[in-house]
Amino acid sequence: MICLQYKLVKPFVIETFFNNVKPEGTSHLIVRPEKLSICKADMRYYFGQRDAAVLHSRLPMALIHEACGRVMYDPTGKYKSGDKVVLLPNIPGEDGFYAENYRLDSLFRSSRADGFMQEAVRIRHAQTVPYRRDLPDEVMSFTEFISVGVHAVNSFAKTAHSRRNSIGVWGDGSLAYVICCVLKSLYPQTKITVTGLNPGKLQYFNFVDEVLTVNQVEKGAKFDHTFECVGGAGSGAAVEQMIDTLCPQGTIMLLGVSEEPVPINTRMVLEKGLTLLGRSRSGKEDFEQAVKILQSDKTFLARMKYLISAEVEIESINDISKAFETAKTADFKVVLDWNI
Repeated sequence: MICLQYKLVKPFVIETFFNNVKPEGTSHLIVRPEKLSICKADMRYYFGQRDAAVLHSRLPMALIHEACGRVMYDPTGKYKSGDKVVLLPNIPGEDGFYAENYRLDSLFRSSRADGFMQEAVRIRHAQTVPYRRDLPDEVMSFTEFISVGVHAVNSFAKTAHSRRNSIGVWGDGSLAYVICCVLKSLYPQTKITVTGLNPGKLQYFNFVDEVLTVNQVEKGAKFDHTFECVGGAGSGAAVEQMIDTLCPQGTIMLLGVSEEPVPINTRMVLEKGLTLLGRSRSGKEDFEQAVKILQSDKTFLARMKYLISAEVEIESINDISKAFETAKTADFKVVLDWNI
């Protein structure tokens, strides 16, 4: 089956490529992507904000690693035609000692492999997770993003000490929002405080226990643990505030992506005995848990709907460009209704 791929060939420019999508053996199935969600990583490629050498080595490339779709063909019969599945972007490498999302030989769609901006995708069974038809596709499109939050909180649970009375989350964007939702779902008795810059975005965090702007944060031990969801140029200031406000032996979960080195006050890290833990992306178990929470926790699902800032109908390449321009100014997620 000859299908079109929509690849970024250089910043701002997407072109069509032909791809022969055919079943081979029983390990793969063919899925038609139906809803896609734009991530900031996709935007850095589209707007040319990655290093020139990186762009040169990876383009042309189909973008988007957050997607759900409809099964077109499954040679094993596990899925029926029309079944809904979440698509996993990670292509695990062979070194099973490490988690699949951290293996050096793993590939990640829309980074080192083509993403889901395609008419049809050949994908391994192991890289799909089914979901109920009554769940909203527009939310399921960014299950990958939710699974990153699940992965971070699960890693925190395994590493941080057991005193979890108060947790601080720095950031007012999509990632901070998801982290807060996951924490509230899994630790309902814990006091959650959000610290951010944008008062408009902070209004969405009305379900947490305390909302602060960065200039309202007072020095002194206050949090048992913290999550950094800022990224970019603001990461350094956020980590500095976390170090100042953490109780001894607290954990800082580092989740925000920064293209530049971030200074760390190692003297106070040592003095307080803090743990800094970096986490990104997610694995199959995290996706399965994310879908499970979405299917069982109505409050969590309702909160996820607020993450959708806009939906854009995609019927041409011009619509793709429009979607990325919309995402540039959107508070949270932009979902693509993939009808191209």
